[in-house]
Amino acid sequence: MCAERTGSDYGDDGRAETETERLDRNWNSLMQELRVVQTGVQLLTGFLLTLPFQARFTTLSQPMRWLYLGVVAASIGATVCLIAPVAAHRMLFRRHRIEKVVIAAHRYALAGLGLLGLALTGVAFLIFDTVAGAVPASVVGTVAACLFVWVWLVHPWRQRPEHQP
Repeated sequence: MCAERTGSDYGDDGRAETETERLDRNWNSLMQELRVVQTGVQLLTGFLLTLPFQARFTTLSQPMRWLYLGVVAASIGATVCLIAPVAAHRMLFRRHRIEKVVIAAHRYALAGLGLLGLALTGVAFLIFDTVAGAVPASVVGTVAACLFVWVWLVHPWRQRPEHQP
């Protein structure tokens, strides 16, 4: 049987739920979002880690090798950040810290998505530089960066109600 709710059980979005129910809903929503990106970022990182062992890797210029290392670092960072909420939940399981876990998981997810955007932009630049040259790589890298900023940041930010920061 459901516990009776009071007026204080209604969140800002008008849902009739307790604080614990809201945190559980937020946690489950966040986990669903992370499931979407975790596999992709892990595959990207795995593929990137194999590149130095390919024969053609030695043909990369020194600046492209530095870019590659930056891309690998961003991809590894994204992997760590996007898996971190699971580790935090496991470490704090049954310790009544779900609010702290949800807040931390939200921050890790944002950091992970930012790093993933950097990694994907760098990958696009590397591939186009190797296949088509520096000018197409610069164009594609710039377009990719702008696309990530618009789709992942600007557009969602503009959808927020005006009273929210």
